[in-house]
Amino acid sequence: MLVHGDALLLVIAALLLDAVIGDPDRLWRRVPHPVVWIGRSIGWLERRLNRENWSKQGRKLAGVLTVILLVGSALLLGALLTDLLHGQWLGFLIEALMASTLIAQRSLYQHVARVHRAFIDGGLPAARKAVAMIVGRDPQRLDDAGVARAAIESTAENFSDGIVAPVFWLALLGLPGLIAYKAINTADSMIGHRTDRYVDFGWAAARLDDLVNLVPARLSGVLIALATPMAHGSIATSFKIMLRDARHHRSPNAGWPESAMAGALGIVLSGPRVYAESIANEPYLNADGRIAEPDDIRRALRIYAAACALEILIYAALALLL
Repeated sequence: MLVHGDALLLVIAALLLDAVIGDPDRLWRRVPHPVVWIGRSIGWLERRLNRENWSKQGRKLAGVLTVILLVGSALLLGALLTDLLHGQWLGFLIEALMASTLIAQRSLYQHVARVHRAFIDGGLPAARKAVAMIVGRDPQRLDDAGVARAAIESTAENFSDGIVAPVFWLALLGLPGLIAYKAINTADSMIGHRTDRYVDFGWAAARLDDLVNLVPARLSGVLIALATPMAHGSIATSFKIMLRDARHHRSPNAGWPESAMAGALGIVLSGPRVYAESIANEPYLNADGRIAEPDDIRRALRIYAAACALEILIYAALALLL
């Protein structure tokens, strides 16, 4: 493990840079984002190793090989970059900038805030278009409450996947850990589905993603619960709902931040939803809560921002202690 002062300083610098700079659209319109390169690598491996005429066991083994190649390459790339940049302030700054591109604090806030702004400026039709940019469910089947719920669930889940988890692995293993985590998480989003094409080939990616998110997801729930006063909610209630309902979620991890957010806002989250290709009959989180409203998106963003600030303070305190 690399949990020492230098690694924690890198974490703090990356978080602050991402909070200030975020993902500049002008840059990524000209140069592919690092996650795009990771996605292209996954697509290349999938096209060559996921053969329909292979047996179920053969496709599962091919998926395991894909994950090994992907994670091994990510770790190697991260180690090479760390060795190249280590030992100089300019190198530290470049490393922090690289790390910040794989953290989604500012961009997540902006995407979700657009949904709230769309409600104000254009009503439900505009909000449906905005929320379609961040969730996979059918936006035309969503009413005001459905759009609000989708935006808030995305805020909570992506707080874990897009901020807490990558930073956790950055703190533990440095830049190699961060790149490897993003590779695993991207693979899960691309091939970790229970469709005929991916149920076997994507098995390893989905299981590994569950594993690397076990601790970060629970930490995310704790941070959200502690940030509850920013929305005039109860920390105790958020913890209570999280500990009671997290296990009901279809994911072993996403239920923790989502149920903490449901308890923090006093609203119902999750439940049945319609996607483009299927219907998911999921249980409710905080089933006794009230129906979500558009203004709850603003309240969720206040909790999210406070949780991000709290995360930075925790790593800063650890850096001082170590």
